[in-house]
Amino acid sequence: MPDTRESEPHTIEAAARTALADALPHHPPPETIDRDTPLDHLGLTSLNKVLFLTSVCDDTNVGLHHFTEHDLAAMRTLGQVVEALSRHAGPA
Repeated sequence: MPDTRESEPHTIEAAARTALADALPHHPPPETIDRDTPLDHLGLTSLNKVLFLTSVCDDTNVGLHHFTEHDLAAMRTLGQVVEALSRHAGPA
């Protein structure tokens, strides 16, 4: 059986980029979002951050129950969201 773990972050990142682009007020193309830009600098409000994280967790089958309030607050960039979800993702 091939190891799918190597491709998981790409799948999670693609899902996160799409969910984030949908949550942002100006709906940029997902591939143009910089992984290291703070989410609030992109115009993501607190409510939209919750909606974004809920959506990306649903899309990647990563339960929100894996994260504490502190974990969620620490996800300040797209890259941090992808890294956090990747730690809890099952096989693709």
